[in-house]
Amino acid sequence: MSVVIRYVKNGCILEHFIGVIHVLNTTAASLKAAIDQLFSTHSLSISNLRGQGYDGASNMRGEYNGLKALILKENPSAYYIHCFAHQLQLALVAVAQKHPKIETFFTIVHRLVNIVGGSAKRSDLIRENQRLKILESLSIGEISSGRDLNQEITFQRPGDTRWGSHYSCLINLITMFSTIVEVIEMIATDSTSTGTRGDACILLELMLRFEFAFNLYLMKKILGISNELSKALQRKDQDIVNAMKLVQICKTQLQTMRDDGWDSFLGVICSFCETHKINVPDMDDMFVTVGRSRQLNDRFSEANSDLLICVACLSPNNSFAAFDKFKLIRLCQSYPVDFDAANILELDDQLDTYIIEMRTSKDFEKLQGISDLAQKLVVKNKHEVYPLVYKLVTLTLVLPVATATVERAFFAMTYVKNRLRNRIGDQWLNDSLIAYIEKDVFYKIENDVIIERYQSMRTRREQL
Repeated sequence: MSVVIRYVKNGCILEHFIGVIHVLNTTAASLKAAIDQLFSTHSLSISNLRGQGYDGASNMRGEYNGLKALILKENPSAYYIHCFAHQLQLALVAVAQKHPKIETFFTIVHRLVNIVGGSAKRSDLIRENQRLKILESLSIGEISSGRDLNQEITFQRPGDTRWGSHYSCLINLITMFSTIVEVIEMIATDSTSTGTRGDACILLELMLRFEFAFNLYLMKKILGISNELSKALQRKDQDIVNAMKLVQICKTQLQTMRDDGWDSFLGVICSFCETHKINVPDMDDMFVTVGRSRQLNDRFSEANSDLLICVACLSPNNSFAAFDKFKLIRLCQSYPVDFDAANILELDDQLDTYIIEMRTSKDFEKLQGISDLAQKLVVKNKHEVYPLVYKLVTLTLVLPVATATVERAFFAMTYVKNRLRNRIGDQWLNDSLIAYIEKDVFYKIENDVIIERYQSMRTRREQL
């Protein structure tokens, strides 16, 4: 289990990896005991926790026996946020599985990956054919050469839990479409390809249909819009209010595409079909539409709880247009450990002065997001003038947006615990991961300090 802490220092949001823990099983009770042990090692306390975020697995987010519930029983102020990036991925997967034609399309894509990338020989054939096509395009001036241009492309399998993998797969499929068609034709006519010729023939027929091209570009467009959102959500300094705004922008883009994007979208598909000699049907024929999915709206409502509705009132956008004092007071009541009755009465008066200064001061114009507000409050020393408001802002910022930092920590293990160090112990693995992931922190430590620390660990024959 990988653990990352999120906190605010001088108005800036920071996320740092603090360790990886070897757990014997993944039950919520075992995970809770491991976290308690880790917190005790670092002199941290569950009582100071103000937010927790996971990827949505049942043992983590279970309402009664999940890790979230166990922590909330001990500390009701440790509010749970389902990772926004995982919610987005799950929404897209749910849409694809709910619509039979889209589910069929991705089944075809998976089979293409299995056949084309099913052996080293076919992968080499793809690369060689693509290389020859690039050389031909360069020779006739269709494409330009230069640094970082015309890089080698691989056709990788998309995964439901790998953010952006479906989008990358479809981009590469469009880029290498003619090459993949040629390779599929070779397999379909190769007498030595026993067992795969039948699949290759079926896939070739399906690929050269308008329906496949349509679904290919449709999902590329939808996943492209959501891919930008996914990347934005994975920023370490992202705050919860801005994340909600980004989700709304994504939904607006999808609605605009649905309402006004047909003509340009169809033009792109027809051009693609013409290039690859795919027949385009008559668009004036009768066609009956089926029900549309609303999964993105279902998973990303305007606010998932009363807490997020109140948090949105802190946003500085549009001259603090969302400010609502009564909702902010209600937000304080959600943190009884941090705001007692006297603090709430004091904040009631402090908010009146605060909002007048915020709306009239040029220093606080054009701020984007609560993280910008927090940093500006510290720069202008207003965090000392409005300490209760600043505390409310920091409590908002520590609410996790996505578990991207945790995912990166897991990915880093492939570099630290590699083939040559596959027997590395738990403690060494943990220490190596911290040094690798938090390299920016370790760069600030002087060599003399390291030498002195090493020398003082035990008596040595010689001084370094």
